[in-house]
Amino acid sequence: MAVQPPRAPHQVIDSLPVWGVPDAGAVEQMQRCRQRADYAALMADHHLGYAVPVGGVVAWADHLSPSGVGFDISCGNKAVLLDAEAAEVRRNIGAIMDDLWRTLSFGIGRKNPEPVEHELFDDDPAWDLPEAAQHRDMARAQLGTIGSGNHYVDLFADEADRVWVGVHFGSRGLGHKLASHFIRAGGGRDGIHVDPVLLADGSDLGQRYLACMQLAGRYAYAGRDWVCARVARLLGATILDEVHNHHNFAWREHHFGRDLWVVRKGATPAFPGQRGFVGGSMGDISVIVEGIDSEESRLTLRSTVHGAGRVMSRRRAAGKRRRRRGRVEQVTEGEVSRDMMRDWLQRAGVELRGAGTDESPHCYKRIEEVLGFHAASIRILHTLTPLGVAMAAPNEFDPFRD
Repeated sequence: MAVQPPRAPHQVIDSLPVWGVPDAGAVEQMQRCRQRADYAALMADHHLGYAVPVGGVVAWADHLSPSGVGFDISCGNKAVLLDAEAAEVRRNIGAIMDDLWRTLSFGIGRKNPEPVEHELFDDDPAWDLPEAAQHRDMARAQLGTIGSGNHYVDLFADEADRVWVGVHFGSRGLGHKLASHFIRAGGGRDGIHVDPVLLADGSDLGQRYLACMQLAGRYAYAGRDWVCARVARLLGATILDEVHNHHNFAWREHHFGRDLWVVRKGATPAFPGQRGFVGGSMGDISVIVEGIDSEESRLTLRSTVHGAGRVMSRRRAAGKRRRRRGRVEQVTEGEVSRDMMRDWLQRAGVELRGAGTDESPHCYKRIEEVLGFHAASIRILHTLTPLGVAMAAPNEFDPFRD
């Protein structure tokens, strides 16, 4: 798929480089972050987040930011190419998605019905830290579960009619509890319009956070690896290739002649030659991209989008809901109905399991337009068209979906 940049690739708003159509709230939020940061930029899928915008890239010379990284530490995308026949998958897509839905565990707090053994529970010294040790049993039980919100397991066919599996999720309860702890320990508070918490990288608290962040990252990779392998086994297929990348993380990198801690919150690393999997909404294409060297790439700190980006809040789309006596009640109606979502997916030929209307394609930007703003820093290697999509059921209550 050839992507041409609409208008200028980026604009500068009060010294802040912004790709895509500027979201006023996210721009204002990032300007607040910049007051203590060494560099900041917004990717084309940006929108408001907790303390730091989703789609934001922020860098500090000697500080880490737990709220910059966010609650879902190392949330990421993995895509695997299978040797399955696309025609056979299409013929049996209903039964395949039923099997996938029964086999995998979606939803907040869920345990994996197939306990997963992994060496990270035995060989990672971060478990010796009390912040992590208390969550080891929970993490072990949840490994390989997908969660809710915008997290998914998809089946795709590419431009050569080859079958891919794509997943998007992160470190589950482990990441959330670690992030919550270090945000509080750093003197921060929960909220949208709050200053990001900063921890000096040489401090004891900063070093403990770094160890726990890296543990959560390793855990997230193990979960995505297991889910992709499990879906391949369910299809009786072999994995031929894989692309695995993450966001919501802090990397130590060299940019503009300096070593910096680069936080990508909902932004994908895209160094020259580095491949990444970027997902669209459930009724839209996804892509495999590769970073290219350019001035645009340098200005993004070698980053690109991680998805399409929201244009409609969850409450506006699905209405107001509340949990009462263990049940989720609908308080007000939203702008997107189940019929609207079903009609879009029917026209796109997508078999859906789960998902609330707050994940409907109506809630997201079109991925082709978003990618177009970054055409000078990435190239599209493969275009993936969705065949089946599985997400958490619409009655899952999750206050930290993104």
